[in-house]
Amino acid sequence: MAITLSEAAAERVKSFLASRGKGLGLRLGVTTTGCSGLAYVLEFVDELTEGDKVYEDKGIKIIVDAKSQVYLDGTHLEFKKEGLNEGFEFTNPNVKGECGCGESFTV
Repeated sequence: MAITLSEAAAERVKSFLASRGKGLGLRLGVTTTGCSGLAYVLEFVDELTEGDKVYEDKGIKIIVDAKSQVYLDGTHLEFKKEGLNEGFEFTNPNVKGECGCGESFTV
């Protein structure tokens, strides 16, 4: 499987990388937190670390650490803008449940 981006998400990441002036791509990971146990982490990557898996979609490198790989395989990342709100939205086939506030998930 792979990690994929919508056109809108790819354009947003390209814009962020251009504003930064550097970076290999976007790191997608998970951390232990919240009501349900796991939450997504997004950050820019300037260099790879051992165990990183690199996906590429629409010209964007998506880097996933070994620990997060099992939780994120098959995830699709979308960028949505609705009124004054904007942000990334995750469609993850591994999710079995989410907390009521939508900040964390279980697999």
